[in-house]
Amino acid sequence: MPKARSAFGGNAQITYIYFMNFSFPTSEKLKSYKTIKRLFEEGKTYTKYPLKVIYLPQEDDKKTQAAFAVPKRNFKKAVTRNRIKRQMRETYRLHKQLLSANNGKNFALLFLYLGKDTPQYTRLEIATMALLKKLDNETNIHKL
Repeated sequence: MPKARSAFGGNAQITYIYFMNFSFPTSEKLKSYKTIKRLFEEGKTYTKYPLKVIYLPQEDDKKTQAAFAVPKRNFKKAVTRNRIKRQMRETYRLHKQLLSANNGKNFALLFLYLGKDTPQYTRLEIATMALLKKLDNETNIHKL
């Protein structure tokens, strides 16, 4: 590893940072009516309050796709529902790499918000990370 001179006259290690892809392109957004219908009919679920994830393995060569939903029953105003969905998308976008190392197995995911109150971002982030780790562990168990 190359050495660099520090401002104080000593040697300093140069650290290399590898950047993850934190984008959430259209190809990763679940929009197919048929797939969403199959998710509700045949999908398996994991819950970590205030989120529930419904998932199905995808047989196609598609990437893992995700959708987000907030019930109108609990939040009457569209502004509130859209804010929660935006926060859920952001937590997924930042932590989806927890799921990416599953040896080519791709999923259709639907994140459903279960809470009755508007969430704190940190609570959504913790729940999203726990659900993605559970899903990754489940896929690793079935590989063996």
